[in-house]
This record gives sequence, structure tokens and C-alpha cells, in this order.
Amino acid sequence: MTELLALENVTAGYGESRVLEEVSFALQEGDSLALLGRNGVGKSTLLLTLMGLTRFHGGAMRWQGGDLAHLPTHRRAQSGLGWVPQERLVFPSLTVEEHLTVVARPGPWTLQKIYDIFPRLHERRMNLGNQLSGGEQQMLAIARALMVNPRLLLLDEPMEGLAPIIVQELTRVIETLVKGEGMTVIVVEQHARLALSLTARAIVLEHGRIVHDGDSGQLLGDPQLLGRLLAVA
Repeated sequence: MTELLALENVTAGYGESRVLEEVSFALQEGDSLALLGRNGVGKSTLLLTLMGLTRFHGGAMRWQGGDLAHLPTHRRAQSGLGWVPQERLVFPSLTVEEHLTVVARPGPWTLQKIYDIFPRLHERRMNLGNQLSGGEQQMLAIARALMVNPRLLLLDEPMEGLAPIIVQELTRVIETLVKGEGMTVIVVEQHARLALSLTARAIVLEHGRIVHDGDSGQLLGDPQLLGRLLAVA
């Protein structure tokens, strides 16, 4: 399989503050990774670093074999990084369909395919961003990232604050992306068991460092280790 992303001893943060310390891992095409850890350990910072939105202090990042660390943010999106931010960043004055078409890039993810996987967005396609529920905004944020036709999808807390029925719907979508479409995905998620059930591999961060890197199923099946790493009962 082809190496898609590689980090080697990456240190990054905000200003002079260092949040990530010597983080190293690699992803191949089709990998699915759960990025876990307690609050404030650097999970979202890692995704922001991949998108070029933090201060890079050292190490190396490769994307499809080339340097990523010094690539401008817009070039990272153009090269195949799809980011779904925790804040969703839905524009209140654009319709659902405008959100999707304005970022569209050539590839398998078309407007029709988006509407097939998110029928609720098809129903709401002429509604403005500020007329959507929180769950619908999250669907739109994921759909918008897919319309970029990414090679790697970064999902930052996709289930945060959502009703259980919406969580079930988004879980189905992510399962389809990972297992049906073979998409390469990194999922940051506080619901550790859910994230582990959706992915093949898990990395746990503590104080900005990787303290565990292994099979998601094995970690899910080891309550003692899960509890020690994440305080999950």
C-alpha cells in the first residue's frame, strides 16, 4: 500500500507554547485511525497542525511523499486533505447546495452521491446554513469536506453535542466511508468506544505525546488498558 501521510518527531503549538511533542506515525492509503486522549492533550491541535493552522516548531511531515510542513493551508486542501472542524464553520448566508458546489473538485464525490448518503441534506438543499439544526450542520460540514474529494478525511469531534438519533446516522455514514468506500480517515472523538468501533487503529495522546499506538479492536477488548489510558469505565 502507498504511504499517504507521515509525521516524524513533530513538535507544534500556538506561539511559543508547545502542545505536541515529538509525535511520529504514518498512514497508508485506506487506513482508519482513532485519535484519542483526555481533554487538552493535543488531539485537535494535531489536526490543526496537519492543516497548517498552528506554529510548527520542528520535525517533519510528508504528504504523498512531499513536504507538508511548509505547504500553505489552501494548498493542503487542494492536495487532498479534507477537514471537518469541531466548530463546523457553516456559513449562515449560503444554502446547503451552495456550500457543496462552491468547494467541489473533480472526483467520485458528486452532489448526487452526497445526497444519496445524506438524504436529509437533499431535503434541505435550499435552506440557509443558519436554518439548519446542529445535526444538519454537522452533516453539511462532513458533506462539504467530501465534495473536495479528499484522499484523507480529518474529523474533529463529529458527534459532539448531537442527539442520539443523529449520532446513529453519522456513525452509519462514517462506517460507509471507512468500510464501504475505503477512505483514509482520522477521527478525533471523546466517545472512545465509538471511535474504536469505527477504525482499525488507535493512537492515544497524553501531554502532547503518543503513549499508545495499536489495533482499535484490541484496545476496545481490553477494559483495563482502556480505563488506564482514557479513564473509560
